[in-house]
Amino acid sequence: MKYASGVWLNLPSLGLSIRVLFTGFLLAAGFGLAMAGAQIMLTHGMADGKLGLSVDDIVYSYYGNRNNSKLETKLNGSMKDKASAEDRLEIIKWARNGAPEDQWDSHIEPLFQNNCVMCHSTIPGIPDFTKLEVVQDVAKIDEGADIGSLTRVSHIHLFGISFIFFFVGLIFSLSVGVPKWLKEVAILTPFLFLILDVISWWLTKFSPGFAWLTIIGGFGYTAASGFMWVTSLYQMWILPRNGKEYRVNAWQD
Repeated sequence: MKYASGVWLNLPSLGLSIRVLFTGFLLAAGFGLAMAGAQIMLTHGMADGKLGLSVDDIVYSYYGNRNNSKLETKLNGSMKDKASAEDRLEIIKWARNGAPEDQWDSHIEPLFQNNCVMCHSTIPGIPDFTKLEVVQDVAKIDEGADIGSLTRVSHIHLFGISFIFFFVGLIFSLSVGVPKWLKEVAILTPFLFLILDVISWWLTKFSPGFAWLTIIGGFGYTAASGFMWVTSLYQMWILPRNGKEYRVNAWQD
């Protein structure tokens, strides 16, 4: 795209209003991706009971911990701090015994009332632990994410994040001084690793040996999008603005 003066449109030569617009988007998108990473660390990252994302966390999230129930995995993982050790032990013993109905009213339901239902009855999208049948369902052997939820999260992830990568890549395409091959690789890489990330969920669901691909996918698109993010902000605000005309065709080079 060319200005009337003949100067090619690029990041260092943008007017203030466009720079503010692009910067606002990059800051909001960057903050959103950071919050998504924090959410992953606090949910999937605690699946094995330890802080930080590991291969075991990925396996437990998608393949499941097939030695335990989902309820036990959560109580020993991301929900460990939500109940006392004694209450958690009683609930786990009940789940391992098959979650019998005759112990619910007299002994187990009060434990859920004291520790769980303040969230698990009011927040949409999470199991309602005031209902015995719902609790019994999560007390079954943990087989990881079910096909329905995996399908739902996959299409939301692909549609939502690909739009972010599209606009980050579009802004970065206006950069100058970046080798042509590097620019093209950087723009394409987040999309490829995003697809790998989602495919790895499905592969791990059926075989835990593919869990490494999830970590590789997440690292790949984070590194590529981070490079474009930093480069774009640098060229808009820090690159010396000495009146030089950048006649680089940012759309075709």
